[in-house]
Amino acid sequence: MASLPLPAAKRELRRQVRKILSNISVSSATSQTLNAARALFSLPEYQAARRVSIYLSMPSGEISTAGIVHDALANGKKVFVPYTYNRSINPELKPKSIMDMVELFSTSDFDSFQSDKWGIPTPSDDSIASRRNTFGGKGRSEGVFPPAGETESGLDLIVVPGMVFDSELGRLGHGKGFYDFFFDRCAEHSTQVERPRPFLVGLALAEQVLPPDQSVPMDSTDWRLDALITGAGQVLRSK
Repeated sequence: MASLPLPAAKRELRRQVRKILSNISVSSATSQTLNAARALFSLPEYQAARRVSIYLSMPSGEISTAGIVHDALANGKKVFVPYTYNRSINPELKPKSIMDMVELFSTSDFDSFQSDKWGIPTPSDDSIASRRNTFGGKGRSEGVFPPAGETESGLDLIVVPGMVFDSELGRLGHGKGFYDFFFDRCAEHSTQVERPRPFLVGLALAEQVLPPDQSVPMDSTDWRLDALITGAGQVLRSK
């Protein structure tokens, strides 16, 4: 992997792991999801978090988060979920396609979501204007923060997806860059409003974690996690 240019190394690693993930049984994925969820619920950072964002999972190939969404809502946490779109107000800014986290109102709201082309539950476009954005205000942020004076914004914890992870908390996503750019914005926003940046915790099936002698190819734009929870229920923390 080291002999390939970084973009090619990332593509090749995704290809290899995608093939492995396609062969995971439903029973294995279900068992690993239960282990990972129990470990997450025991994390002090999760227990203390009042504002959390949670990725909404695909039907297969990753830890399911449906139970986590229900637990967070049942415990009175404010839950935010991903919404991706093309900028319209400032279409010249890069990247053109970005991700916000928007408020989930309730379990019935979550259960009403329709699946997108990847099978991921997604809030409807016409509901976005009524949903709070993690950066303040309602609806799309368009990549910029609202004026000062927002009394409630930011996140305490982000439950992060990925395709491949390593023991040093490196992460390789699906190649769109949505999460790394979102983390950049979270860090900037946290500085602006003088609050700690969100705690980043990844969830990984055992098949998504590289052996200790291998690492995810990364560059300066790629974020490392603060913690990684595996399908065995193991918690790896940043050193």
